[in-house]
Amino acid sequence: MDLRVEMIREHDAGESITALAEIHQVSRKTIYKWLKRYETAGAAGLTDRSRAPHERPQQVNQEIVKAIIEARHRWKCGPRKLRVKLQEQQPEIVWPAASTIGDVLRRAGLSHRRVRKHRTPVYGSPFADVEVANQTWCADFKGWFRTGDGVRCDPLTITDAHSRYLLCCQITAKTDTVHVRALFESTFQQYGLPRVIRTDNGAPFASPAPGGLSRLSMWWIKLGILPERTRPASPQENGRHERMHLTLKQDTLRPPACNRRRQQEAFDRFRQIYNEERPHEALQDQTPASQYEPSLGQMPRRVPELEYAPDLIVRRVSTRGEFKWGGEKIFVSELLNYEAVGLKPHNDRLYELFYGPVRIGWMDSHRRRFHRKLCKRLKAELGHNEE
Repeated sequence: MDLRVEMIREHDAGESITALAEIHQVSRKTIYKWLKRYETAGAAGLTDRSRAPHERPQQVNQEIVKAIIEARHRWKCGPRKLRVKLQEQQPEIVWPAASTIGDVLRRAGLSHRRVRKHRTPVYGSPFADVEVANQTWCADFKGWFRTGDGVRCDPLTITDAHSRYLLCCQITAKTDTVHVRALFESTFQQYGLPRVIRTDNGAPFASPAPGGLSRLSMWWIKLGILPERTRPASPQENGRHERMHLTLKQDTLRPPACNRRRQQEAFDRFRQIYNEERPHEALQDQTPASQYEPSLGQMPRRVPELEYAPDLIVRRVSTRGEFKWGGEKIFVSELLNYEAVGLKPHNDRLYELFYGPVRIGWMDSHRRRFHRKLCKRLKAELGHNEE
């Protein structure tokens, strides 16, 4: 501003336009512009002016902005999902792009830009072959938390891997087999039976017993369900389910409710919105409810006994976790008390041991011993390379 005033004084003193342009290192056109502004508005005309256009044809009007903000408070979704919901509600309106909706949310203080982080690539794609609903269910506990009154909550969540349908989101009194089995039984009665249930290696889904079996997974096997476990410390192998947990946390646990009853009500509302109203990008912006159908496999009234193929030798495990072979007792696990196991001959010495379709170990018929896996010594004795 001071330099512009000085330039006007020099011009009034008789300095030429060409000389002023050389002195102030600007174009002659710029000199003429400031002189004209000074003649029109005096010294006030020398201040900087906004370069914003007087008219903005693409500017979002206030009615659209209001509708976007109301939709955000209602559905708590990001820009892309909000645009899908708004188009469903009012298809006659041409809604702005998702990027523009994001700008509206940021100006309203309802969103912020995420800082991109360099992350380690995930290992493989465990759900690449999940093609239909009820082929694979995912189950886990949402990390425990305390409600406003200090009570601990452990919600069990179950989703369908294909449709992302949230089948169960229920706070359990305890995370033991009895309480978790009751929730699974209720879910099976309502939605039928899946082919596979994928979990981590924690209790009560798995245990240190042979084959990682637990009372809960043994019940699944008798119902014709194959338990599938992720590798230790590999939550990315159950990534679809873990991503749902993040949304669950953002929408219902910031902050937690005042007590367990109110928190369960929040979970129930979230489940209804997540399944029936919230579009999912992996489903081409369809809702999980539109892609899910209950299973044709129904929950039986009585849990059936395991059946084995004719080429397997069946043995019943005693109360001490042993079964008889050639007049001698071979210990397997007390978890298998009263259960039937199948033995498949591998050669004249080695037998594979199965509980239903799950291989739980190997039996050395010469030494009368059970092995959870083939150790190096046994493989060396047999000249065997198979794990």
